[in-house]
Amino acid sequence: MTLTPSRKLIYPDSDGQPMADNTLQFRWIVLFKENLECLFRDNLDVFVGGDLLWYPVEGHPEIRVAPDVMVVFHRPKGERGSYRQWEENGIAPQVVFEILSPGNRLAEMAKKLEFYEQYGVEEYYIYDPQLNELSGYQRVGNRLRVIEEMNGWVSPRLGIRFALTDDELLVYYPNGERFKTTVELAQELERERQRAERLAAYLRSQGINPDEIGG
Repeated sequence: MTLTPSRKLIYPDSDGQPMADNTLQFRWIVLFKENLECLFRDNLDVFVGGDLLWYPVEGHPEIRVAPDVMVVFHRPKGERGSYRQWEENGIAPQVVFEILSPGNRLAEMAKKLEFYEQYGVEEYYIYDPQLNELSGYQRVGNRLRVIEEMNGWVSPRLGIRFALTDDELLVYYPNGERFKTTVELAQELERERQRAERLAAYLRSQGINPDEIGG
């Protein structure tokens, strides 16, 4: 009898689903992903991923989920097509974020909570930008328990603080600075550039060459 060669398992890098259903959801996904990248830019052993498929079990490509944003401590930065846990020293993402859209269903979110609970997530945050509602879960033993008060909550793993106003969610770095959009960061850099130019012009008016200062 001729044995059929075992079929090599394929772990797709895409689930065929869009990253976001609308511009509001996309903006919040990018806000969290990019600011968390900035937060850990100097730590080479923290990986931040956005809309990346996570496969927790080798040999089971059907067991997967794509968190909107995930943070993995003790794993190097770098490009990945997907997060295959068995290739990452068995380390599961410790923190995940989901940004809701009108298309999200209660059953779908309950299934994700069950997945994250089963496969080792320590902190799970869900934000609905349309309703301005923030929920959080923290691991206690083998379960993810609801965080009763999210307004003012500080993530144990990330050190970031959440503040809910009547109109929006504000997120703060450990040093107290607010998470900023790419546009806000660009505007801030432009203001710094203009201040530097004004200072240089003033120094030149005083007969001082700013290019020679500190040289």
